[in-house]
Amino acid sequence: MIRLNGGALVACAGVVVGLVGLTRRAAPAQLGPLPAAVVGAAQPAPDRAADEVAVFSGGCFWGIELVFEHVRGVKLAESGYAGGGAATAGYEAVSTGATGHAESVRVVFDPSQVTYAELLRVFFSVAHDPTELNYQGPDHGPQYRSAIWYTSDAQKRTAEAYITQLNRSKVFAKAIVTQVNPLKGFYLAEAYHQDYADHHPDQPYIVYNDAPKLERLKRELPALYRGARSS
Repeated sequence: MIRLNGGALVACAGVVVGLVGLTRRAAPAQLGPLPAAVVGAAQPAPDRAADEVAVFSGGCFWGIELVFEHVRGVKLAESGYAGGGAATAGYEAVSTGATGHAESVRVVFDPSQVTYAELLRVFFSVAHDPTELNYQGPDHGPQYRSAIWYTSDAQKRTAEAYITQLNRSKVFAKAIVTQVNPLKGFYLAEAYHQDYADHHPDQPYIVYNDAPKLERLKRELPALYRGARSS
């Protein structure tokens, strides 16, 4: 699926036809640094902690996966689809925008190393722009919508409270449009989508749209950044 961006034809699928006039992806329209969430900050004792799962949608899954792969305490980030049914959980079908699915990333994390609230801060501040409705940068359609798929009531409360906190503090120039929905199913994307940014760091879509997100994570949230994924 090819999109026109500033004179260049680009696709989340990795097709790049031209580069004339290609511009670097703008940062989210923040009016100031994002505060930490005031809820959900307590960490369990390490000997009692068990891995937890969070699922996020915010545009092409390549960039979301890349960011979370470099967050301290994240054990696994993998691209997939959420919001629709199993029968339509494939890239070609999802790209039509008619399946209910959003490109999503499942994050497995150690809550003794990073909290869900901290993952939310990463998601809202560097991984995507939560004020863009049904698109992110060059990618347009409901499959690129901003969404949080909660796996527990605690995640739901934390996500909703943080969105309220951010809207009230007016750190974004526009209102947040992120959906908060229960996770009814996560379907792993095709193998060629997994670790795409790592395998294709020089691909122009990655260079202009996703690599800057990783730089922002390192610069703005250094305590959460790690340079290499854990095994």
